[in-house]
Amino acid sequence: MHDIFIMGQHIKEYLMYFVVGGAVTTVIVVLEKSNNRLLSGFATLMPVFTLVAYLFIGEESGGAAVAQHAWLVLFGTVVSWIPYMITVAVLAPRIGTGKAIPAGMLVFFVLALGYLQVVRSFGWFR
Repeated sequence: MHDIFIMGQHIKEYLMYFVVGGAVTTVIVVLEKSNNRLLSGFATLMPVFTLVAYLFIGEESGGAAVAQHAWLVLFGTVVSWIPYMITVAVLAPRIGTGKAIPAGMLVFFVLALGYLQVVRSFGWFR
């Protein structure tokens, strides 16, 4: 019976993650469509996923786990997110959004996977 209660708690948490993420995404799109570019840009810059994740990681594993994950993500952002954004920014006006985003995602995934492989092989951020 205890396991069913625990599973129910996890499902509630997952639903909350889903609702929060969906709500933030909706707000960003609505702001952009209503020409509130500064507000949509600000909302896009909000670290919503890490905010929610770190609250729950902190509850489960403590501050040291959050710190290690934050370092992992910080360096991973420099390695993979910045090149992704540059790729999209440079290619979108030239080849269109529909082609620039997949190209940027390809850059992101190649660099992120390479970064995570290096992290794992050197045992960083444990």
